[in-house]
Amino acid sequence: MLWGSVVNKLWLTILVLVSVVLGLLTFLLLEFFGNFHIEEAEESLMQTAAKVSILLEEIEDRSTVYDTAERVQDPNSRIAILQNDELWISDPDKAEPLPDVDQEWLLNDAVLNKAVTEGEDVSKQLILPNTDRSVIVVGTPLQDGSGAVYVYQSLSVVKETGNQTTQIILLGAGIAFVLTTVFAFFLSSRITKPLIKMQDAALNVARGEFGTTVPVVTHDEIGMLATALNKMGKQLEFNINALSQEKEHLARVVNAMVDGVVMINRQGELTVTNPPAEEFIHDWQFENGETFHEVPGVWLEIMESVVSTASEVTREVTIQGREWVIIATPLYDDAAIRGAVAVVRDMTQERRLNKLREDFITNITHELRTPISLLQGYSEAIIDDIADTVEAKNELAQIIHDESLRIGRLVNQSLDLARMEAGDTNLVMEEVEINPFLERIVRKFQGLADEREIKLGLVNAVDKRTYQFAPDAIEQVLTNLIDNAITHTENAGAVQVLVSVDKDQLVMIVKDSGSGIPEEDLPFVFERFYKADKSRTRKTARTGNGLGLAIAKNIIQAHGGTIKVTSKLHEGTTFTIRLPRDTNLT
Repeated sequence: MLWGSVVNKLWLTILVLVSVVLGLLTFLLLEFFGNFHIEEAEESLMQTAAKVSILLEEIEDRSTVYDTAERVQDPNSRIAILQNDELWISDPDKAEPLPDVDQEWLLNDAVLNKAVTEGEDVSKQLILPNTDRSVIVVGTPLQDGSGAVYVYQSLSVVKETGNQTTQIILLGAGIAFVLTTVFAFFLSSRITKPLIKMQDAALNVARGEFGTTVPVVTHDEIGMLATALNKMGKQLEFNINALSQEKEHLARVVNAMVDGVVMINRQGELTVTNPPAEEFIHDWQFENGETFHEVPGVWLEIMESVVSTASEVTREVTIQGREWVIIATPLYDDAAIRGAVAVVRDMTQERRLNKLREDFITNITHELRTPISLLQGYSEAIIDDIADTVEAKNELAQIIHDESLRIGRLVNQSLDLARMEAGDTNLVMEEVEINPFLERIVRKFQGLADEREIKLGLVNAVDKRTYQFAPDAIEQVLTNLIDNAITHTENAGAVQVLVSVDKDQLVMIVKDSGSGIPEEDLPFVFERFYKADKSRTRKTARTGNGLGLAIAKNIIQAHGGTIKVTSKLHEGTTFTIRLPRDTNLT
C-alpha cells in the first residue's frame, strides 16, 4: 500500500536520496574533522616545541627558559626538555594533570628517539607508561644536537573538540533531513494533487461524462498535461458522437434491408443480425430442432469455409420450403480474418415467379372448368329430358344452383382479394371484448369437433379485457384457420387456439396435430388457389377454392400485423397471428 501512491513514492524517493547524500557527507566531514583536529593539535604542539628550542639556543639562563616555556605551553599539555642527558618537565595542569615521563621511556621509543639521534621532528600517539592515558607526543631536535624538546598532550582534549564538531554536523544533518521531509512532502503533494484531479476526470470520461474538465493552474508540464486531457475529452466526445451517429445510421440501414444481414466472429458468435436474418435463424432452428440459444450450424460451417479459403463463400439452403442463398465475405483485422459478414437472400419468390403466374392461370381455369362442366352437363340433361321425374329434375336444378353459387363465391372472393391487394381495404375498427369474441368463434366449431372426437381448446392468457381491431374481419380469419385445422386433423386429434400478449402485440395461435403441410408447399400457402390436395378432386363437400388463406393474409396485413405458418409433415401445423394492441385504421 505504501508504494501504491505517487505521493509516497516521490516522498520516499527524495528522502532516500537526501538521506544517502547527507549520510555520505556526514561520514566524510567526520573523517575530515577527526584528522583535522589531530593535525591541528600536532601542529600546535610542534610550534610550542620549536619555540622552546629557539629559547634554549638564544637564552643561556635555563631558569628563564624554563619559566618562559611554562608560560607558552598549552594548559592541557606538558613540555619535556632532554639536553645533555638531563630531563626537565614542566609543571602539570592542576585541573587535569598529565603524569611525568622519564628519559629512559623517551629514548627507548623508536620513533621518539629519532629526535635525539637523527635530528628529525617526530610525532606519535601512544599510552603513557604505567597509565591508561592516551597522548599525542611531538618532538623537535635542538640545533646543537645536544638533545630534543618534547611536548605531549592528552588525546581526550582533541576528542572533546571532535565530539563537539560531530554534534554540530549531526545537528545540521538532522535539521536538513527534517526540512527535506517537509519539503519533499509539500513538493510531492503539489505535484500529485493535479494528477489526482486528472485521474478523477479520466474516470468520469471513461463513464461517459465527456464534459468533465481539469482546471489548469500552472503552465509547466503538468499544466500542459491538463490542457491535453481537456482537449482529449472534447475530441473523444466528438468522436463518440460521430461513431454513435454512424452506428445508428448503419443499424437503420441494416434493419431496413429486405435481405438478411449476419455478422459472425472467429469464436462463432453472432454479433449483428437484422429482422430478416433473425426470421431465417428461427426457421433454421425450428427445422433442425436446435435451441434458440445455439448458433445455427450453417453459420459455423460458413465461418470455417471463409477462414480456410479467405474468400467469398456462397451457400444455398432450403428451410421450411423456402430457398435461401447465403453469401459470406471475410472481415479482416490487419492481415488476419476476424470474422465474416453474410447476406441472406430469399430467392424463392424470384425463382418461382414465372411458375406462380402460370399456376394462377392454370388454377383459375381449373376452378372454373369443373363447375362450368357440371352446369353444362346437367343443363343438357334437363333440355334432353333425361330426367323424367320432377324429383330428378329438381335434383339436377339444385346441383346447377350450387355450382352457380360456387362460381359466384369464387368470383367474389377473387374480386375481394384483388381489391385488398390494391390497398382498397374497408375495415371498421372497434373495441372488442376478447374473451366473449374468442369463445363464440370456438363454440361454432365445437359440434364439428365433437363429431370427429377432436379436442378443441381455447387458452387465453391476456390481461386486458378489450382490444381494438375489426371483429368481422378477424372472425373471418380465425374461422378459416380453425376450419382448416379441423378438416386436416385426423379423428381423436387436437386443435388449440392460444391467445397471449408479447410486448405491444396481440398474439393468436391456431395449432393442430394434423397431417401437416409438405415442406415444398409451405412458401405458397398464402398464395391464391393454394390447396394441399394437388389432385383438386372434390372428395368432400367442404373442399375450398384456395383463396381463404390469401384473404386472411391481406386482412392481417391491413391491421398492420403479420401471419406466419410453421409445419412438419405428419406432426401438425401452427399459424401465428400478431396484431398491434391498438390499431388506428378505420
